[in-house]
Amino acid sequence: MAFTNEDYLPSKEELTVPELELTSSVLRAGAHHFGKYCDKQCKEFMLCVSEDPDPRKCIPEGKEVTRCGFEFFGKVKQNCFTEFTKYFECIDHSDRQMSLKNCRPPQSLFDECMKNKLGQDRPFLGYFSSPRIHVTERPKPQLTPHKLPERIPDPPDFKNSPDPEHKFSPYGV
Repeated sequence: MAFTNEDYLPSKEELTVPELELTSSVLRAGAHHFGKYCDKQCKEFMLCVSEDPDPRKCIPEGKEVTRCGFEFFGKVKQNCFTEFTKYFECIDHSDRQMSLKNCRPPQSLFDECMKNKLGQDRPFLGYFSSPRIHVTERPKPQLTPHKLPERIPDPPDFKNSPDPEHKFSPYGV
């Protein structure tokens, strides 16, 4: 895609966002609760990305997901640090695929802490794949009008063409 001088490019300040510097085992351990905690922000971002092909318009929604992630992991650190640490260390040392099946006891301790201190239950199996209605204040996107191709010319008039039975023969017959 080519850019022209009229195209708006976000400044570096607009694009610069502090990153959640977490390892994959930490993200894997907190994924279910994080997904439920930041459900609205994640859905707003995914709705924006699916409705608008221009990624520049979804920068604020992406920043909101990051802000919610900082908020969530900050609350986990304040309230359930030891339980969460045991859980993600177990995942980190379980196997190469970081399977959760070997870490059910620390998971239940972490889930219990999340329920008691933050009031959030672990989402049930299939929660993220079940249809859920999302209400948004974002305006509906304006669809660009569909441009039709140019009209195809009419076929030639064959009434005035020579009879196909009397074709030109190179042998003179």
